[in-house]
Amino acid sequence: MSEAESPYAWWRLLAAVLLSTIGGVGLWSIVVALPAVQAEFGVARAGASLPYTFTMLAFMVGGVVMGRLADRFGVVLPVVIGALSLGVGYTATAFAPDIGSYAALYAIFIGGMGSCAVFGPLVADTSLWFTRRRGIAVALCASGNYFAGAFWPPVLQHFIAEYGWRSTHLGIAAVCVVTMLPLALAMRRPPPKQTAGATALAAGGLARLGLSPNALQALLVLAGLSCCVAMAMPQVHIVAYCVDLGYGAARGAEMLALMLGFGVVSRLISGVITDRIGAAAMLFLGSFLQMIALALFLPFDSLSSLYVVSAIFGLFQGGIVPSYTMLIRQFFPPAEAGFRIGLVLSSTLAGMALGGWLSGLIFDATASYQMAVVNGIAWNLLNLSIAGWLLLRTRATTALA
Repeated sequence: MSEAESPYAWWRLLAAVLLSTIGGVGLWSIVVALPAVQAEFGVARAGASLPYTFTMLAFMVGGVVMGRLADRFGVVLPVVIGALSLGVGYTATAFAPDIGSYAALYAIFIGGMGSCAVFGPLVADTSLWFTRRRGIAVALCASGNYFAGAFWPPVLQHFIAEYGWRSTHLGIAAVCVVTMLPLALAMRRPPPKQTAGATALAAGGLARLGLSPNALQALLVLAGLSCCVAMAMPQVHIVAYCVDLGYGAARGAEMLALMLGFGVVSRLISGVITDRIGAAAMLFLGSFLQMIALALFLPFDSLSSLYVVSAIFGLFQGGIVPSYTMLIRQFFPPAEAGFRIGLVLSSTLAGMALGGWLSGLIFDATASYQMAVVNGIAWNLLNLSIAGWLLLRTRATTALA
């Protein structure tokens, strides 16, 4: 029986989290392997960061396409495509002869057809199965890529150190195909029927907001881009940063796992808070806290302090991305959820791509990550201004309603 907030809905959510955790490896294996890939291919830091940038851009395009497929055919199709593409992509990159082919194969198969299929489409699908507890359900599903970030980096670092990054990629290919295809079977039921009232309610809220649908979508895309340019600096470069400081790649992988593990805690807490205070308020709060945490990387670079700051950064910023999904569901009809959520969540990955590349470029120019942090803070201020405007407008429209 397809009913919102039924026991099946919660089991389905569990399957979605597992799929996102396993398939989310594509977001983090490229970060952990960055020093090894850079050393093998003999390129500068910015050049070694380009595969990540291309992958995130491909993720953005693929996320929108997969969202459309989910809206039209259900979420199972993009999940199956994603699982098979991860298998093909990791196998192909294991035999890449140079940085160009490595970047192209990783971007097309792992980013553009693989990991993107188990992010936006699953979050959008989850939002259709919950009403009263939508905030915590969406936050839990969106935590899948953070579960991936907490689990995969230390595991991958171990296998890369023992067997090399190429053999490790072959192992990832096998794990993704064997585990993800059976989990896709749990997603076969269609979502509960959406009422006409839900569509009318969304349209009324958007009209009171004073924006056209495309204008609000563009504003949320810009917000997603800017918050994640800021977020990318520590998440993409913490491993390389630790290597530069002499602490080693293993310590950096541990910090990344710590950062993302606390990000899971943050997302779950933010989901509960969002159900109480609303998505716009949670977006503003998360953006402000992320800016504070990012600034802490400026004065602290000892080994112990970096562990603490990494944990704080994870704890402070986890509520931002799920807020975009909640805002989409608040102001747009359910039938458009896959496409619109896929577009705004994909823009966050485009922000990660731009931020990762900019941080590498700034490092190459200054031999330091200090200005990269300052660049991130500037982008965070843009996100905070958008979040503040949305909060003021939503409160004003609620008072007038």
